[in-house]
Amino acid sequence: MRKLFGTDGVRGIANLEPMTVETAMKLGRAAAHIFKHKAGRHRIVIGKDTRLSGYMLESALVSGICSLGVDVLLVGPLPTPAIALLARSLRADAGVVISASHNPFQDNGIKFFSKNGLKLPDEMELEIERLLFSGEIDAIRPTAGEIGKAFRIDDAEGRYIEFVKNALPKGLDFQGMKIVVDCANGAAYKTTPTVLRELGAEVIVLSDSPNGTNINLDCGTQHPENLQKAVIAHCADVGVAHDGDADRALFVDETGHIVDGDALLVSFASALHQEKALKGGTLVTTIMSNMGVEIALRPKGIRVVRTPVGDRYVLERMMKGSYNLGGEQSGHVIFLDYNTTGDGLITALQLLSLMKRKNKPVSSLTACMTPLPQVLLNVRVQKKESLDELPEIQKAILACEKKLKEKGRILVRYSGTEPLLRIMIEGEEQTEISGMAEELAALVRKKIGCPQ
Repeated sequence: MRKLFGTDGVRGIANLEPMTVETAMKLGRAAAHIFKHKAGRHRIVIGKDTRLSGYMLESALVSGICSLGVDVLLVGPLPTPAIALLARSLRADAGVVISASHNPFQDNGIKFFSKNGLKLPDEMELEIERLLFSGEIDAIRPTAGEIGKAFRIDDAEGRYIEFVKNALPKGLDFQGMKIVVDCANGAAYKTTPTVLRELGAEVIVLSDSPNGTNINLDCGTQHPENLQKAVIAHCADVGVAHDGDADRALFVDETGHIVDGDALLVSFASALHQEKALKGGTLVTTIMSNMGVEIALRPKGIRVVRTPVGDRYVLERMMKGSYNLGGEQSGHVIFLDYNTTGDGLITALQLLSLMKRKNKPVSSLTACMTPLPQVLLNVRVQKKESLDELPEIQKAILACEKKLKEKGRILVRYSGTEPLLRIMIEGEEQTEISGMAEELAALVRKKIGCPQ
């Protein structure tokens, strides 16, 4: 059983367990021990988003890692995918990101990448937990010149900027395009506007003044209202919003409407397939994606493979099948030809490139699927009790499945990053599935929900 790691690293309220300096230091020590594969000096890259608590947790991680005799390369606030890149390009043994993604500023998190820029498999995360709680490495204390030291890497931002620009065809630029970018006061507040301007676009920037406490605050992927208004007000071609660590992107079309994440995946898959560049003729997505994805892609001869929720599970399946496109409904898109993790900026560049090459607006490019009616409700819970041990909830889920038959589906699961139970129902009639979801949510609140 996992004690610390969720679907995307360790998360919690900063300065409360498990996001304390004590646990962060132990995580650093355990990770350093695991990544020391051979003799000689070892290095781990650490990046972060713009949260106030990032300084505190960064210092604790550095102390823990250095105490095991491993050096640290500090790159400051940068998007998560930049750390995956830098772990590879700097030939480090691993990368660490201090971020809680789309969560509010009082939360924070710690996630790890291997030297190849890949999120760690379950068994490695479990081994880090085991070392942290067992005390097995407590006595390992290098001394004198064997203690690690920390360095600041001054050109990290520039390395990432040049890297993402290379994901575009040679000679392609965005001259004549007007783009609104919402940086969520997060990790991409410099990089995304810089890249788009260097590629010739006119850029209107929102939420690019982080102060440590305003990350994701009424902005970014969680609050796209201001982006929608700005796209209309500026007559822009497209709006792009990031989450706090910029590993995903949400888009607003030229009419001010939010682009469905599944429609985005369908448009990318269709374009790559048409260009004979979709490896295996397959799109990898999660169980959360709408059934409309299969309905839209099946006639084109494109196969859809589903995984559990979490971009690392998408990536694992992509690598296993040698596929190059995968993603989640939420806006995580992995272009494995360019990076080893979801990258909001590369996703934006690929959409802009598609607009330019096809000479079509976003609304036209993403009018490629008709989603089945879907409802998603989140219920805050006191404790993530096993659903198998809650017979009344199980009975209600089975009743919903019986009603839906084969013309819809129900998915009930806990969030991997927050104390939430997610209820998703798809079916032919919106009113019917909304009523079913509300009834089930009410039962969950009664049995395991947080007091109002």
